[in-house]
Amino acid sequence: MLAEYWPILLFIGVATGLGVVLLIIGLLAGPRRPESEKLSPYECGFEAFEDARMRFDVRYYLLAILFIIFDLEIAFLFPWAVVFDKIGIIALIEMALFLLLLVIGFAYVWKKGALEWE
Repeated sequence: MLAEYWPILLFIGVATGLGVVLLIIGLLAGPRRPESEKLSPYECGFEAFEDARMRFDVRYYLLAILFIIFDLEIAFLFPWAVVFDKIGIIALIEMALFLLLLVIGFAYVWKKGALEWE
């Protein structure tokens, strides 16, 4: 039974070993020139002006969720488009309903002003 899992275990072992070896080579051969500018915290291209535990506006999270939703839409459209000629008109109607729901949701978010950045 172990013979069936041997290729997987070998792959995991080689990948882990290669990762460790590459990290060690990077630590040993890489340049070390610490400067105050390199060691300073980086926040959106300017100096940090508040504590790292400050509250974020909910719009950051809303935009992230909207990005994920529309990114997943594309992830659903590509496989559908590849097999469209095999699945017929019913699939076209289902995808149209799916896209209609997303457009309605997008219009709702837009009307509520969630995409406005003030």
